[in-house]
Amino acid sequence: MHKRKGFTLIEIIVVVAIIGILASMIAVSVNTALKKARDTKRKVEISQIGRFISGSCYLPAAGAGEYDLADLLVELRAAYPQYATILSQTPRDPGPGTSVQSFYRYLVTADGKCALYANLENDAEPITLSNMSAPTPDGGKGVFAAPTSGWNGSPKYFQVSN
Repeated sequence: MHKRKGFTLIEIIVVVAIIGILASMIAVSVNTALKKARDTKRKVEISQIGRFISGSCYLPAAGAGEYDLADLLVELRAAYPQYATILSQTPRDPGPGTSVQSFYRYLVTADGKCALYANLENDAEPITLSNMSAPTPDGGKGVFAAPTSGWNGSPKYFQVSN
């Protein structure tokens, strides 16, 4: 009898299934790592710009309220040309952020309190501001959980405030 060389269909299907399972496991871990990396970028940018803005809590010409950081920086560059080089690039959320809308939010009150915040992606991010459920001027720096998810699909937010 003539002996055939090669693999059977069952063997090939098993190998393809194993490769598929391994690929999906790698994709999940890479996706989690990407979320954490984007959240780290958000925290660093919010912290850096927050030190600049929340030091004196800039009150925009439109008054107290909530603003996108991109709109606020346009006004700051016009009002303080000496800071134009420092504020030359507008930081923006690495997910949905664009040059027109940063998705970093600035909240300021009439009495000079403010908060700069961003929505995080990682649902496993530990909460450090447990007494808050919304961005709060004068609420400190850290992560809080809101009752609903934000633009990045998570209820976790990072804020810096005076």
